[in-house]
Amino acid sequence: MGIGASVGKGGVNDLADVLVVQHLLNAWLGATGQSLLPTSGSCGTLTIAAITAYQGKALSMPKPNGLITPGGKTWTALAAGQGIPPLLSGAAWWNANQARSPNSAAVADLVQPFRGNVTAFLKAMKDAGASVTISATRRNATRAHLMHYSWCVANGAVAPNKVPALPGLRIQWDHGDLARSRKGAQEMVDLFQIAFEPSLTSRHIEGRAIDMTIGWNGTLKIQDKAGKTRKLDAPRTGDANRDLHAVGATYGVIKLLSDPPHWSDDGR
Repeated sequence: MGIGASVGKGGVNDLADVLVVQHLLNAWLGATGQSLLPTSGSCGTLTIAAITAYQGKALSMPKPNGLITPGGKTWTALAAGQGIPPLLSGAAWWNANQARSPNSAAVADLVQPFRGNVTAFLKAMKDAGASVTISATRRNATRAHLMHYSWCVANGAVAPNKVPALPGLRIQWDHGDLARSRKGAQEMVDLFQIAFEPSLTSRHIEGRAIDMTIGWNGTLKIQDKAGKTRKLDAPRTGDANRDLHAVGATYGVIKLLSDPPHWSDDGR
């Protein structure tokens, strides 16, 4: 990303360049609690005033000129995010940013052939009268990173200044104090509702796993992949009924016994 010509007071102010500058300025304005610019692509008084303010406040220029030139000091600093306060981990970060990395509960987001296997197994269960609630399919890799390191920092497994950076993810785990750093991480653990250490290599990230809660009343008469009808009684839950697990396996949907709702293509 760059600009082809000058933007600001006395600048060329091409539409595309002005839009880039306005978006970058809004990142600084928003992070510092100031009113955002309209991203119109038109360089008016508000945009020039924002450039001037950025030069004075973020760059400490003694004589701000309200102009950004390609490759110049103001452009280099703005493009690098200079002057934007660090985004510390914690409840405030989670509330403002976690929705940008959503997980999926859609079967369509699984990879083939697992997607087709799950679809067939779900149909067999529903045709037999079982209730099935899907809570997760594909997990966002950024969300997995956040969940994993929230847990690790909160529990002292990884030092806050040793969390690896993830391209495109702006978060600072190190608050300058270990207790505050762990508190911020714990707030995110609580908001993510994490009970066990999240994996960075989960089959969910690869689109090869599904979490689902399954139940039925009476005797469940279900067909396996070969078309054979099997009769399943108690326990009437997907997490505990080994006969249902065997039916799932015929479809290539394997139960992970240690994780109540979790099924995958290889049982991991």
